[in-house]
This record gives sequence, C-alpha cells and structure tokens, in this order.
Amino acid sequence: MGPTGIGKTDLAISLVEQLPCSIISVDSALVYRHMNIGTAKPTPDRLIKAPHALIDLCEPNEPYSVGKFLIDAQKTIKQALREKRIPLLVGGTFMYFRALQMGLADLPSAQNEIRQTLTEQIKQQGLVTLYQRLHQIDPDYAACIHPHDRQRIQRALEIYAHTGKTRTQLMQIDRQNHSNFSFYNIALMPVDRAQLYTTLTQRFHSMIQKGFIEEVRSLTQHNDLREDLPAMRAVGYRQIWQYLSKQSSYAQMEELSVRASCQLAKRQLTWLRNWPDIHSLIKN
Repeated sequence: MGPTGIGKTDLAISLVEQLPCSIISVDSALVYRHMNIGTAKPTPDRLIKAPHALIDLCEPNEPYSVGKFLIDAQKTIKQALREKRIPLLVGGTFMYFRALQMGLADLPSAQNEIRQTLTEQIKQQGLVTLYQRLHQIDPDYAACIHPHDRQRIQRALEIYAHTGKTRTQLMQIDRQNHSNFSFYNIALMPVDRAQLYTTLTQRFHSMIQKGFIEEVRSLTQHNDLREDLPAMRAVGYRQIWQYLSKQSSYAQMEELSVRASCQLAKRQLTWLRNWPDIHSLIKN
C-alpha cells in the first residue's frame, strides 16, 4: 500500500525478483485499457518481467465496481495460492483493499425520492455545501473521498437520510463477502510529504513529455466516452479533457492536475493513518 508516486510498483517488481510472488493490482485506474501514461501503468517490458493481474480489464466507458474487484481479486488470489505463489497486492485504491480485507457492507438500495431531493440541493446550494454536510455527519468517510466526488457524496447522504446511520457505521455493523485470507499490510510511506508532492509534480511533467495529452486526445475521439464517467475521474485525465475542450488553459490544466495528484496522495495517507495492523516502510 502507499500514496501515489511513492514507488509501490518498483518495490513490487524488485520483490518478484527475490520471491515467488504474483502481483495483483489494487488500482481503480489500471483496470482500464488505453489509459497507460496517466495511470503510470507498467510498460510492456516490465509486465513481461513481472506480470500484473487485474489490469486492462475493461474499456474506459465500461463500469467496474468494488464488488467486481472483490470477485476478481479473490479468484486471482486463489489461483496464485494453488500455484504455490505469494499473492502480492499492490496499489493505492483503499476502497478495494477494504472490501477485500473487511468485506462489503450490505448497504440499502437506491432511494430515488431522496436522491432527487439531493440532486436539487446540489443545483441550488452547490456540491461543496453537501460535502461540508457529509463532513459533519461522517468525517471519516468524507476525509477519504474527493470533495468533488458527486456520486459518493450523494450516495453517502442518501444512506444517512434513509437509515439514520452513516456509511461508516453501516460498514462496521454488517459486512458480506468477507475474505477468509490473512493479510500482512505493508505501507510505503514518505519521510517528507513535501518531497512527495515535489516528486508528483515532476512525475506529471514527465507524463506530459511521454505523450499524456495525446493519450487523452485519443480517448476523446471515442464517441461513447464522456467526461463524467468514472475512468475520466482519474487524476490528470479530466483536467486534460477540459483543456482539450477549451474549458481551461494549459497553465490551469497543469496546476489543477498537480493539485489533484497531491490531494489524492493526502487522502491515501489519511486511509493509511487509520488502517489497522499496518507495517510502515519509510521511503526517502
């Protein structure tokens, strides 16, 4: 585990050279095909050297849920164990990690009337106001999602309005599909957060040089791909999409992309601080 840009993939590949490990990706962006540069997906050469399971599973316009990951990950772990290999889970999507280790909560189904009310409130009051309300109701969950993640904010408030309990409370009360595996959690942590942010800035500039803008331009040419799809919420992709559609300048795109990357790292570190039974490795 670890924040974006910390070097999880490099460490995982070095472990494969030393131990009989099977790398299993725990990354909600790497599941999409054609999204290679901006997701820092391992290159074909590195994948030959150290194959990764659960990458390139679907097209960017196709849905991929936590529940789907749970099924795929459990199947892949069992396969690795049958082959007498160590399942090495690598990534920074903590909702995936949590579902795999703690199970999925049996959350209530969608409540259309409540959802319509919340949709109107977003139009009238703005998403920021609803995020602030969620932060007051369920600060633990709010700290782990993006303030602009309309889908998760609205769903969490919908659950609270319907049940009187927060999403965090329900996750603790009732879980299904709990894994029978034992996990050893290792977190790769920065010795200096400011240095990590500097690294993320440099990495984004490197991605631009490698053709990140051209990658997103190619994606925009697919008529069935929209800006509001989950794949396009990945860091950098939405910002470059907006730049290409003349919604922002190059300088704005660059600033917003780096900021989004740093905000993602901050949320990931929040998850790690609250993760039980974790063993930290400090990365200089």
